[in-house]
Amino acid sequence: MDLDQYLAQRIPDYPDTAALGRCLREMVEAGLDCLPMPGSGQTLERFRALAAVAGHDLSLCKLYEGHTDALAIIQQLGGSPTPGSTWGMWAAEPPDARVRITPAGHLVRLNGRKAWCSGATVLSHGLLTAWDQHEHQQLIAVAMDQPGVKITGESWQAVGMGATGSVEVTFDDVEGQAIGAPGDYLQRPGFWQGGIGIAACWYGAARQISERLRKHCAQREEPHALAHLGAVDTALHAAAAALRASAADIDAHPDANAEFMARRVRAVVEHSVEQVIRDTGRALGAGPFCKDRHFARLMADLPVFVRQSHAERDLAALGQSVARQPNETWTL
Repeated sequence: MDLDQYLAQRIPDYPDTAALGRCLREMVEAGLDCLPMPGSGQTLERFRALAAVAGHDLSLCKLYEGHTDALAIIQQLGGSPTPGSTWGMWAAEPPDARVRITPAGHLVRLNGRKAWCSGATVLSHGLLTAWDQHEHQQLIAVAMDQPGVKITGESWQAVGMGATGSVEVTFDDVEGQAIGAPGDYLQRPGFWQGGIGIAACWYGAARQISERLRKHCAQREEPHALAHLGAVDTALHAAAAALRASAADIDAHPDANAEFMARRVRAVVEHSVEQVIRDTGRALGAGPFCKDRHFARLMADLPVFVRQSHAERDLAALGQSVARQPNETWTL
């Protein structure tokens, strides 16, 4: 059974984090987490898988994307995950939540607090950023079933994406394994390639939301709804074109720094998502928000998920890069 067949057989209604965890474990057992590596020549297939899960359920996609990202990172940096394990990728670094590590032979000991750990209550392992005694960032793999690992449950009050359970975790002298060298997480080409994968998730949810409008317009001729559908189509077309082009570029230049491209693509997709949310809601009115559970869930979840973008801050960083580009940057 392939991923699309699996998703088609499931009702996209996961009431809590435990239900998401059970589904992710089923997907792992079925080998549906074995995605092509970024830059392998099949990057678009990876993006399509992420988009498919996002269109099914964004909270499930949050755990699925984190798990598959962690597997790719571990492989890129020479590690080997435990067969059948489920992973979270936790790299948030707010100033009031930082994990410290101390050497312990070929392993390390972790102490501190990690914020925004999606799925921590249901995943077997976490791959997280921590800091050594020299203030260098280091990736650490940690089994979550150890003494000293505590889920605090603080700070997560979201309605959209609520089932992901993005809790805080504290570590008290917990054993972990260093993955790669200090600084590898941000320095590897896969960091920005993975950032485009997040945009593919945004796109998948927006595409599914737009399908509700397309079906509505296929059943009745409403000029305003059709105008909104035209606007939605142009937004999705631009986003899809950007994602396809970036996948081809990653496959052609797998070791290149993809930051400039990633910032561009994420901005294009974010703008498209915002247009889809606005136009679809205006065209369809309150009906599907109140009577179509799948549609309503996606419309509640997507604005939260897309805030993985930093909005104007990311656009300003993109603008700085554009200002340094040659005149040919916008040439057809």
